[in-house]
Amino acid sequence: MTTGSMSAGDPRRLLSDIRDLTGRVRRDQRLTHVALLVLAAVTFVAVPFDWLLMQVSCDGSGCTFGRRGMLYYWPPALLLAYAAIAVSYVRAARARGLGARVLPYAITGAATAVVFTAAYTAAAAYFPTNPPFGGGPMPFWWIVLDRLIAPWGLIGLALLVLARLERNVALLAFTLSYLVLVLMVLPTTEGMQIPDWAVPSFMSATDMYLRLSMTPSQLIIGAALLAAGIAFYNARRRQQ
Repeated sequence: MTTGSMSAGDPRRLLSDIRDLTGRVRRDQRLTHVALLVLAAVTFVAVPFDWLLMQVSCDGSGCTFGRRGMLYYWPPALLLAYAAIAVSYVRAARARGLGARVLPYAITGAATAVVFTAAYTAAAAYFPTNPPFGGGPMPFWWIVLDRLIAPWGLIGLALLVLARLERNVALLAFTLSYLVLVLMVLPTTEGMQIPDWAVPSFMSATDMYLRLSMTPSQLIIGAALLAAGIAFYNARRRQQ
């Protein structure tokens, strides 16, 4: 009988082969670079929308502003982004004859878009002009909370789900670093000075300042996602 000729090491070798095959299947299912590159594109495209859809009104007593781009651009953009990512995963899985496990990630991404919309609408209703700190600087905890419920913070939370689904330690490490960057490291624009030559004649310096208030952070976030997407793509090519 063939079972009688098996050596004591054969079961361990078989188990090792199964583990190797399972690892290759999981790596084949990963399209981490697609998710990161799509999210980077969405972040970069947001910059002109946030600029153009910003509503600024100034008078003798000061200025009020409303970031309408946050409400009109980001929710549909995030929903479309997660739908595109899910479709990419499903198509790649079917091409390889594998099952796709991206649905929980897409659902989480869509849920975060809904949470952001609700949080932003509630904040706009309770604080229609500025946060409730008078003319003083915003506390650090408010800045962290504001960034966490902003689109770039919610992108990080959804990436944690993707890292768990893919069992991707590298993505987990990047996501944790990304969240530290978003929540605690990104510079604020408080005290930023805009030279007179950079202010168009049809716009006040305050108007220009408010419209540019989110641009540096978004460019940094977009660059981080883009760099990570390229790195994961190159790593995937080397594995193949």
